[in-house]
Amino acid sequence: MRLRLLLSATLLVAAMTSARAQVPLSSYVDANGFIDVQTLTCAQLAGTYQEDADALTAWYSGWYNGLAKKHFLDLRKGKIAEHEVIVYCKANPEKRIIDAIAVVFKAERELMGIQMK
Repeated sequence: MRLRLLLSATLLVAAMTSARAQVPLSSYVDANGFIDVQTLTCAQLAGTYQEDADALTAWYSGWYNGLAKKHFLDLRKGKIAEHEVIVYCKANPEKRIIDAIAVVFKAERELMGIQMK
């Protein structure tokens, strides 16, 4: 809980002190119209429009759930995880989004007492 409060406070301070122009997610497409989701940074996520950030985090959620062979959506947990990734990304703009997701998932597993091998 303290980590979440600290991250939320960091996000609030970052939002108040930096006003960057937002760009559409389409700014990151290659010549074939694709986005390399493994190289996108937190700064790019934070710098895009909210609806694009939502679409991108929904895509990542589907990707990870597909890898885990999960076929259900827990909307509440998904929104919480999305928020935590965005908070982490705003505090760590140099990190890749996939690394931010790993940090958030690890923290959530630790809170639930789940140990990974």
